[in-house]
Amino acid sequence: MIRTQIYLTKQERDALGVLSTETGRPQSELIRDAVDHFIALTSKTHRDAVLEQAAGLWRDRDDLPDFAAIRREWDRERQT
Repeated sequence: MIRTQIYLTKQERDALGVLSTETGRPQSELIRDAVDHFIALTSKTHRDAVLEQAAGLWRDRDDLPDFAAIRREWDRERQT
């Protein structure tokens, strides 16, 4: 592991101390877990997985307006 220094606000430091006490885990471990979680959530792989899950989400809905008709109307209005 590589030692890294970070700056926390007093509120962050206090909350981290409470979490450490409640969980019995060292603050450094909690920080590493938070960094790992952030990296996972912001990685391209995670974004791709979320987009894949969302693909076709509204495909079988029958309660939505006709978006193609709405778009055609907007296009007609822009041309005038």
